[in-house]
Amino acid sequence: MDTDDPQQDDPRQDDRAEDATERDHSPEPEKGAGEWSRSVRMGGLTTAVFAVVLLVSTFVVQPFRIPSSSMEPTLRVGDRVLVNKLAYQFGNHPERGDVVVFDGTGSFVPEGRTQEDPLTRLVRAVGARVGLLEPPGSDYVKRVIGVGGDRVTCCDERGRVQVNGVSTVEKYVPHDDEPSAVPFDIRVPEGRLWVMGDHRAASSDSRDFLGKPGGGTVPVDRVIGRVDWIGWPVDRWTTVSTGEVRQVAHGTGGPGRGSRG
Repeated sequence: MDTDDPQQDDPRQDDRAEDATERDHSPEPEKGAGEWSRSVRMGGLTTAVFAVVLLVSTFVVQPFRIPSSSMEPTLRVGDRVLVNKLAYQFGNHPERGDVVVFDGTGSFVPEGRTQEDPLTRLVRAVGARVGLLEPPGSDYVKRVIGVGGDRVTCCDERGRVQVNGVSTVEKYVPHDDEPSAVPFDIRVPEGRLWVMGDHRAASSDSRDFLGKPGGGTVPVDRVIGRVDWIGWPVDRWTTVSTGEVRQVAHGTGGPGRGSRG
């Protein structure tokens, strides 16, 4: 009976040896190419995330860093607030008591006045849009005291601001502050707002621009959004109150001095 010769070559072993040889000589992937590919992916992901954040902050909610003490104690220097950009869409308008961010160009800041070159303005605008830098110098945060048609005066016999003949209770004003050291009697034009800071002694607001075009009032279409939340620091997470001034009846205060433009 025939038996297999143990010394006889097994063709399957030859095939496996050839495969191993081919694998040994196959080119190894370059490490640099892999690292470059990962860098490209990370760069693309970072760009996509930044684009989404920029898109959301442009049309929905924008972080805003509080640069001054004019709204204390409601908002403190360094607070990061979230500005609701949808608040005044779909037919809604600013109301008394709302804390708003607005572009003061043309009302608080003369048209065309700038101390920054275009590139610096662009960098600041983008940084402010995502809450990393202070806002441009033309952006302000104040509380709406009067809307179009309102008569706003200062002050009654107890030193309180009046809206349409009703003395306001402004609990957000610091106890050691006067509601206003500047007397005024203004009829707010339609489409404009009378705004004041909560920290009246430290606020540059509508009172400071009574003799300017617009009489200290701000166009509604310059409002960027409503401050709804304090997002940072975490121990100050809260919504922003509107106060009792919202409850005053609209446009019942009789003739005021008014403003034009």
